[in-house]
Amino acid sequence: MNPSTRLSAPITRLARLGAVAAVAAVVSACTIPQNNSVAAPAAATPTPAAPVAMDPKPMEPNSNAAQLLPQYFWSLSQVMGPDGKMLNDWLIADKAAPTLSFQNNQVSVQNLCNLVNAGYTTSLDKLELQRPVSTMRACVDNAQMLQERKVVQHLPLAQKFQIVPAGNNQPIRLYLTFADGVRWELIGQPTPATRFGSAGERIFLEVAPEKVNCNHPLMRDAKCLRVRDLSYDNKGIKRVTGDWRIMQGSIEGYNFEPGIRNVVRVNRYSLAKNGVLPADAPTHAYVLDMIVESERMR
Repeated sequence: MNPSTRLSAPITRLARLGAVAAVAAVVSACTIPQNNSVAAPAAATPTPAAPVAMDPKPMEPNSNAAQLLPQYFWSLSQVMGPDGKMLNDWLIADKAAPTLSFQNNQVSVQNLCNLVNAGYTTSLDKLELQRPVSTMRACVDNAQMLQERKVVQHLPLAQKFQIVPAGNNQPIRLYLTFADGVRWELIGQPTPATRFGSAGERIFLEVAPEKVNCNHPLMRDAKCLRVRDLSYDNKGIKRVTGDWRIMQGSIEGYNFEPGIRNVVRVNRYSLAKNGVLPADAPTHAYVLDMIVESERMR
């Protein structure tokens, strides 16, 4: 045998063994170790959140939709960014949501640090809000201050509104779309005028500091408010125009505190049905508008 041939055989075998070792190393590198410690998988690319869809059945743009705006108090429920993702920093967990009220071509925003007002106009589904004005009370709560700032800055950016009627166990909703793509969803609660079917009459009452015994068909030992009618002349001087009487029913929104005499401004609504007042129930509903005067009695 040729010496070169004898030498090439071991070299060939060594090359084959080297190739086999290389393949084994690759296989070994891809094998899960046997000590039960599994490497964490690579983080998956997050799937973008699906945009929050508007209700598929909003009211068609027409003047009737605009007429619904003053019939409800609209409380902010959620805010969506231009990409459809929820913006969770608009609401404060332990605070009442900002609430819009549309009356006499003015929209007012309550439950902020200050009372905010702005004029508004509508045309079909278009909404235009003027530059808002507000009271100048300082905000103690930083979160509420930031909330108010965002609300005030966005109001002039309003462009469109849509109203989704109540249905499928959902309340009536208002959607506001702003120039920067932000959208508000607001939940509607009927105003007293909507609930009672009339505009109501504004009156002043003085509420006595103590309740008195009264008859109630469902409650033994019932106690009721004692009130009398007041009026104010052109100079703002208070005049007593009625005698003390026991009030049937209560004043919605008024929290009685023993020992406190209050003068309140309320809206009074008739409870007549087909022009007939109830004979064995309160004849009117009273809704608190504001407390004018308060005094602790000794």
